[in-house]
Amino acid sequence: MRQAFDFLLPDLTKSCNLFIFISMRLPDWIRTQCRADRHETKLILRKHGITTVCEEARCPNSWECFSKPTATFLILGPKCTRNCGFCSVSSSVPGPPDENEPDNVAHAAEEIGLKYVVITSVTRDDLPDGGAGHFARTISAVRRRLPAVRIEVLTPDFQGDFGALRTVLDAGPDVFNHNVETVERLYPIVRPQAVFRRSLSVLKHAKTTAPDTITKSGFMLGLGESQTEVLELLRELRAAGCDVVTIGQYLRPTRNNLPVVEYIHPDFFEYLRLKALEMGFSYVASGPLVRSSMNAAEMFGPAPGL
Repeated sequence: MRQAFDFLLPDLTKSCNLFIFISMRLPDWIRTQCRADRHETKLILRKHGITTVCEEARCPNSWECFSKPTATFLILGPKCTRNCGFCSVSSSVPGPPDENEPDNVAHAAEEIGLKYVVITSVTRDDLPDGGAGHFARTISAVRRRLPAVRIEVLTPDFQGDFGALRTVLDAGPDVFNHNVETVERLYPIVRPQAVFRRSLSVLKHAKTTAPDTITKSGFMLGLGESQTEVLELLRELRAAGCDVVTIGQYLRPTRNNLPVVEYIHPDFFEYLRLKALEMGFSYVASGPLVRSSMNAAEMFGPAPGL
């Protein structure tokens, strides 16, 4: 029998707790339609031996992105040296980076016909530079093949190595993204091998080093955070020089991952979007199915000055 859900629609003009929807089942507003992917994007990715975070992280929007087509390239292999509670990417000892990967990504981006390329990676704490050089080579390879393309990178924290960070920024991405993922209090549970303050320092240093580069971050709701903590997180991101923020609902990818504590009503996501814009963010994507790299190019359209 389908479980009935009762929730109070919040009056956003009043001071109230907006974290009011708690359920163990997906509410209607975050259910996605299962559609067969008929686009050739997957075939092109397989042809060039490319991995995407869309598939590895079990993104609920992958069918939509592949059909547009868009894709977020996952470089440095499919195995991560960290074991975050929210992530379905395999955690184990990675192999050496594929020297042909930068050119393969560039070829795939050209063949798919991308005008906006997002490049991310697993965390590679085993590499001296955390994979920064590989990021830079991939950016350069894409630029050579697609000079007019816009490039966004979504990087790990490089263990706070600002030299590695500079290597990536010197390659000239249009957007530098590093996700904080959750509020500081939940880091020991959600991101046990990461440090909240270190992630903030990466964003701040990126803006200081490359002030003309758009800086971006994102986080999830539904892991047990409070409204006060979320608003404070937004303030800290803005203080670190973050231009763009994405906010989405955490969805448990496998039974081995952290359970969902709360399913947050769309009204609260809209409330956060408006609050973030008031704080000075240039562009805010906030909604249950928002993901860090989904529709990433849209910030260059409606957002003034970007």
